[in-house]
Amino acid sequence: MGELPNAVVKRLLSKHGGGLRVSGAAIERAVDAAEDYIARLAKEAEASAVADKRKTVMDNDIEKARAKLQTGH
Repeated sequence: MGELPNAVVKRLLSKHGGGLRVSGAAIERAVDAAEDYIARLAKEAEASAVADKRKTVMDNDIEKARAKLQTGH
């Protein structure tokens, strides 16, 4: 079971999916996908902070990580 609350993911899927209902299996898949993305984002952001010799991930690290994940580089 994922760490993200199913209810939150369900609400977001419904909101951004035109108000359609969402099956339980679809919610579970979306939770898995979101957690996977957040894990990859965290690793990239950590690498950015470490490269700058910091122990704190900053908003700029997240932005860099998002850009890197979007381009696939």
